[in-house]
Amino acid sequence: MLQEFKNFAMKGNVVDMAVGVVIGAAFGKIVSSFVSDIIMPPLSFLTGGIDFSNLHITLKKAGAGVEAITLNYGLFINTIFDFLIISLSIFIVIKQINRLRKKEEAKPALVNEDTILLREIRDSLKK
Repeated sequence: MLQEFKNFAMKGNVVDMAVGVVIGAAFGKIVSSFVSDIIMPPLSFLTGGIDFSNLHITLKKAGAGVEAITLNYGLFINTIFDFLIISLSIFIVIKQINRLRKKEEAKPALVNEDTILLREIRDSLKK
């Protein structure tokens, strides 16, 4: 059973997926920082200094030893911006990868001299 698990864990797809998850998590942190540190301050400035992360609706005020219950819709707005920017980034990367693949497919195959010679022999034999 241990050997089967080792074989499963060492398959190329599993390792590739693990690398993708780790890189995706790091990319997510970068995008979150980009949104909260670069995008949101100018957006807040344009909206008159509103800090979206502090926007909330209080459902129940704090009492003696009880915390307030709030709907934090500002954090939800930040999460939506994170999602949109991540989606746009992935779209751009995939679009560029597809563009490069099309260029690779459009390149004519390199034919070496041996192949040309073999084709000439084949054509001569046909005659």
